[in-house]
This record gives sequence, structure tokens and C-alpha cells, in this order.
Amino acid sequence: MSEGNVQVTINGHSHAVPANSTILEACQKAHIQIPTLCYWKDLCEEGSCGICVVEVAKSHKLQRACVTQVFEGMEILTHTPKVLDARKIVAELILANHPKDCLSCDANESCDLRKITYDLGVDQARFQKTRVEDFDLDLTSPAFKRDMNKCILCRRCVEVCDKVQSVSVIDTAGRGFESKIATFMDRGIGDSYCINCGQCVLVCPTGALIEQNEIDGVWKALADPKKIVLVETAPAVRVAIGEAFGMPAGSLVTGKMVAGLRRLNFDKVFDTQFSADLTIMEEGFELIGRIKKALGQDKGEYHGPPNLPMITSCSPGWIKFAEHFFPEVLDHLSTCKSPQQMFGSCAKTYYAEKMNVDPRDIVVVSIMPCTAKKYEAKRPEMNSAFHYWKEKYQLSDDQSFPDVDFVLTTREASRMMKQAGIHLPDLPDEQFDQPLGMSTGAATIFGSSGGVMEAAIRTAYEVITEKPLPKLDFEQVRGLEGIKKADIDIEGLTLKIAVANSLGSARILLDEVAAGKSPYHFIEVMTCPGGCIGGGGQPYPTNTEVREKRIKAVYTEDRNLTIRKSHENPAVKSIYTEFFGKPNSEKSHHLLHTTYTKRDIHEMEKQHS
Repeated sequence: MSEGNVQVTINGHSHAVPANSTILEACQKAHIQIPTLCYWKDLCEEGSCGICVVEVAKSHKLQRACVTQVFEGMEILTHTPKVLDARKIVAELILANHPKDCLSCDANESCDLRKITYDLGVDQARFQKTRVEDFDLDLTSPAFKRDMNKCILCRRCVEVCDKVQSVSVIDTAGRGFESKIATFMDRGIGDSYCINCGQCVLVCPTGALIEQNEIDGVWKALADPKKIVLVETAPAVRVAIGEAFGMPAGSLVTGKMVAGLRRLNFDKVFDTQFSADLTIMEEGFELIGRIKKALGQDKGEYHGPPNLPMITSCSPGWIKFAEHFFPEVLDHLSTCKSPQQMFGSCAKTYYAEKMNVDPRDIVVVSIMPCTAKKYEAKRPEMNSAFHYWKEKYQLSDDQSFPDVDFVLTTREASRMMKQAGIHLPDLPDEQFDQPLGMSTGAATIFGSSGGVMEAAIRTAYEVITEKPLPKLDFEQVRGLEGIKKADIDIEGLTLKIAVANSLGSARILLDEVAAGKSPYHFIEVMTCPGGCIGGGGQPYPTNTEVREKRIKAVYTEDRNLTIRKSHENPAVKSIYTEFFGKPNSEKSHHLLHTTYTKRDIHEMEKQHS
């Protein structure tokens, strides 16, 4: 393909565009927006829907802008009567098979189909339904629901699941009018090896995929005078929730977010960053223990698995991915719970004791950028606070209660505020409640790919050397590159680290671990591209440009905080002094650590067949 620019004419005006551009890209460069449904840059570029057609001079038929390359002297017309009529017909054909429930659809505000049909002036559906099958609502997943009646077969979900996440749990099945997006053996999505990451939800242009809504349960808890309702907020939420209120992508709204949640009448507004700092303490000391054991320097202080490399365990989609596809590497995973689950456990043990309240009266609500967190909170092993109190309150197993009761996505949290008439941009800045609201810059950067690794190094270096870090920022593990590698010198010990950005990249590193050929001591895996800032529960749109702006905001907050190392958090020091004793103690292992389940994918397929 030729290098440099070519000259094209768009609607009578001349433009120089890169020679390898599509018509769509050329028009975008000329600030002309062409409607698209199936297209998603660098992901889904198949031209299957036909909504993006344009006229090209000397061509006998309309061309699909998203897949047609420009050439020198090309003459493009984007809004002739012929083009507009064709687009309108395509939209009407799609609407013929689409439910007419826009007013009550969860995707009403974000639906590309609704916006496009309005912009095209579609005021009727002239065509009869062609789809053969009507689908039941799929509620088998705890993370999101599927309404295939709203699916327009754009294949965005298929492509992101396959190309980005390498999970490939869905694909097109059937032909012609019987075509549909389906799982293996057409089971419910929750009965498949779906990892609940929600990347499919982020790219869905209609309401076919949407998170499981837990808002009503939270409202009921807030209205119950017998309940003490605590809310925790993840690092990636504060750099994204403003977008749901029309603020620019990456707006840092920490104080306004706290004010908004307080006005929803939560009893306490706490910060998941507190437990992110706690995670670093547990995970950092676990890494040190594994390295010492491998070097023969352990003095019986470390009791966990010695396997190196150690792999982070904060991302629940990644955990389920490993359980399904790489069960042989589970001993390499850190046994630490995620910050969400550590918070829930601490809230219903340490905080309950401190406040002298019955833990069964505490309701923990977490606000997360992630749909997989809904699944994580419902894992059967995530009830360590129940086991802590079981004997004291003489509880039977059927009286078990979870550490985290409700998980709201960033989108759900913004919806709650709107239901309450709260406009986030107008609010003053307020502070988190204490003690579970105190955090450091190290906890903030958990929200971006490489952040967990960087936070862990800040603590591990100073614990091992007993010296301050000469430089806090580790730029080599930041950014959106698929795999980032670095060697960190810690007084003669070369710590070899790697960061996987998305599961497609993680698979490459895991193949090395499974084969016993990994050169690393420590690996970070984040399920979603960009890390939690690009989670499946974040506002629409979430694309590369938006991810970069959110990441910039994360590191801005890190730089602005007075304390930037987890081991210097006063509240974390207090919880060890008052409650846990020390990192990786027996008590912390009961409350802050977990186990994993081998879910052999081949066995699942045999069972289904």
C-alpha cells in the first residue's frame, strides 16, 4: 500500500488524507460524521450492517465507508438523496426485528441504534419482522444480562471476546434469518466459560448486553432504618463518573463523587483505595516471602505457596480466566483477595468491632468500574466475615452473609444520582469518612494497567532495603502496550517483572508460566484494556482516547496526594496494630486471602455435549 497522502474530494471539497485511509477515516478527518453500527476501530471492521454507505463517482453501487479504501482522485458524496434513502432503509430493516421498548430500555441513553434512527429521520418501521426466533432474556450471569431480541448481529461482542480477551465464548450461529450470537451449545452465558469482564457490554450498540441492575436493592437497604449502609468506591470510578454527567473524559471528580454519594444517604462514604493499600501490604509481603523461599532465605515466616512468578489477583475476570483456561498455574496466583473483597471483610469485622455493631446490620455497597465484580462478590468463598462471627453469634451455615452485599457499576452509581436529582458537576468537594477512607497515591494507580505492579514495587523496595526509593514513578510499566516488561534492581537482586494489559496479552505470558519457561518473578494481569479505567461497567463510550485521558487523571491524583506509598498509610498501620498484627498473619490469611477453583474448560465442554 502506498505511503503518504492522496487527494480526494468529499462533497465537492478537496482533502489530503493518508493513502491507507478508508472512506470513513477520510470523512472523519474532514470532520464529516458517517453513521456506523457494526464498526469499531481496530476491532470490528467488517462492513456487515451497511448503515455507513456513501456514493463514489463512477461506481455503479453504493460503497460501505468503513471497509472501502480511498484512492487518488476519489470523489465521495456522503449525503445525497440516494445515500440517505439507503441508510434509512437499512435502519428500518434493523428496526423490523427490534423491540419497541426504548422508553424502558436500560440502554436508552447510550443506544447507537436509537440515535442513528433519530438522526436519519426514521419515523416508521415499514418492514415486517424477518427473525425466525424469539429469545428468552438470559439472566444466568451474575454480571450482565443478554436480550438477544435486541441484537443486531454487528459482531462487536464476538470480536472483543475473541481478539482482545481471547476467551471466544460467543460466536455467530445459524444462517440467514436464523443467524444469532450464541454460546457453545447455546447455553446461558452464565453456564459458559464467560469471565464476566463486560467488554462485550461496552461495545454493544444496543441494549442486547447490559449489566445486572442492583440499584433497587441498594435503595431498599438505604431506606431500612435498621441497616448501616457503607459504600466503597474504586480508584477508576473517580476518573470516569463525571462523564455520565457531560463532563470531559478523564475528569477527576473525587470530592464531588463523595458529596454525591453522601447525598444519597449512605451512612459512611469509604474508599476502596484504603483496602488497595492493604492489598499491597499483603501482596508485597507475600512476594517477598516467595522470593526468600525460592532463595532459601525463608526462616519459617512464610506459609503460602512458593511458586514464582507470583501473579496478581485483584482482577476477578482474570481470576476466572485462569481458573478456566490455565488451572495448572493457580498456585502462582497471589492468595490475596481483591481490594473490594478485603474492604467488605474489614468492614464487617474490624469496623464492626470498632463501632460495636452487629455485622449482620452492616450492608456493604461497592461502586466499581467492573461487571466481573458483581460475580466476584457472589463467589461462595467470599463470606469470611461470617466465619469470623459464626461461633460468637451461634450461626448456622444457612445464615451465611456475604462480605460485599451489592456491587454497582459506575453507570449504575450515576443513574442513582440522577434518580435522586443530584447533578454531580454542581456539588462541592467533600472528604471520605475515616478510618476506611484514608489512602495513598499507590492505591490510586490501581485503576490503570501497571498500577498494581508499581504500587507493589514502591512498598517491596523499601521493605527489603529499608531505604527510601530514589524515584517513585515507574514509567516503564505504564501505558496501553499489550505486554510491558522491566528489570528492577533491589540492592543486587534483579526483580524481573511483566504487566499484561488485557487477557489476550496475559495468555502469552501464561503459556510461558505453564511451560515452566517464565523468566519473571512478578506478573500483573489486568482483565480489561487499560486496566480498571477501561472496565466493563464504565461510562459509554470507552475507547482508546477515553482510556488515555482516564489514565492521565489517575496519575494526576497520585502526584497530588501527600502520601504515595501503601506502607505509609496511617490507617493501614492502625489496622495492623489494632487487629491483624502484621501482614500475612494467621488472622489476615483468614480474612484477607482466598482460594481458587480449577474449572477445566475441556471438562465443561464434555459435560455440555
